[in-house]
Amino acid sequence: MDTGERNRDQLLLQLDSAHAQLGAGHLHFFQLIGVLDRTEAWADDGARDVSHWLWMRYGMSDWKSRRFVAAAHALEHLPATTDALRRGLVGVDKVVELARFATPETEDGLLTWAAYVSAGRIREEGDLLRRAAEQEAAHDDEVRSVTWWFTDEGRRFEMQANLPAAQGASVAKAIDRITASIPSMPDEQGGAYAQARRADALVALCSSHLAGDADQERATVVIHARTGESLDAPSGSQIEGGGVAPPSTLDRLLCSARIEAVHEDGSGRALGVGRITRVPPAWMLRQVRYRDSGCRFPGCGTRAFTQAHHIVFWRDGGTTDLSNLVLLCTWHHKLVHEHGWWIKGDAEDELRWYRPDGTRHRAGPGPIDAHEAQPALELAG
Repeated sequence: MDTGERNRDQLLLQLDSAHAQLGAGHLHFFQLIGVLDRTEAWADDGARDVSHWLWMRYGMSDWKSRRFVAAAHALEHLPATTDALRRGLVGVDKVVELARFATPETEDGLLTWAAYVSAGRIREEGDLLRRAAEQEAAHDDEVRSVTWWFTDEGRRFEMQANLPAAQGASVAKAIDRITASIPSMPDEQGGAYAQARRADALVALCSSHLAGDADQERATVVIHARTGESLDAPSGSQIEGGGVAPPSTLDRLLCSARIEAVHEDGSGRALGVGRITRVPPAWMLRQVRYRDSGCRFPGCGTRAFTQAHHIVFWRDGGTTDLSNLVLLCTWHHKLVHEHGWWIKGDAEDELRWYRPDGTRHRAGPGPIDAHEAQPALELAG
């Protein structure tokens, strides 16, 4: 064997060794993700769920972070696949795809097959199995209805649906899928709030339809003010079409709703209706969306369901200027208005985010020596 061949063999050996180290590193990372998810250690950093946290902290795509979380949990029950990843016998891309459909009973055969096919072929197999699992029975359209009404003097909105089983399954599946990306708020953790998460998903589903509406005035909030009252502290408010809103929710809605002020005398008789310039005009909203591209929470960048938010609230003297308007997704918008998070700074320059306890939130991992990390099992204990 000449020197060139020996050098090549040595190079390949080093590459194979590095590949095995990458596999072991990815396995450790997956194990830590499992610990992170079970302990909910991500919950205080302004994330919707653990995949959103990974996306914001490490700059992953939403698709990749969700696949990593799913693989992390699947590998807990796939010992052969786990060992293959640790030893570098199969790469992380193939493992992430296998984890979608492998079982303890099938993983040995799938690993043998995976060694001879591409990661794309494994993904294709997973997609085929997923579509087969999602096939619905024929629709029964004989009886269907959706009705709604307001109760508790307009404070609550109730809805009832009567659908054929196949159509109902489609609705339930859509809501459950959206629920996975719109988890509970920080004070609504645990399985007891599963129905609340579904309610958030239903609102998001309807909002996604309205997002394509050319009319940017998504809702009309009518403010009732007695003669001589400040509009910043009105006697009451209601949403056009029925229902009322508490002050914290009203603050959030007023960032993007159409506002009408109803001036009333002492007996509640309406004296006049006017418009408030709290809502940014269309040209300003276009500039905000162009400038921010997506949600400005550190590392988020979500483009769907975004709203222009007043950094200094309108009722606190904030202006409808580009420097005071920042684009937020509905999740982080709600964190600010109803869960104590707050922002300082200039939207045209630097923004600083603060948690409810007053500590500053900073995005991304801090500097660390890789040798300082502890094994996942020690963390779990």
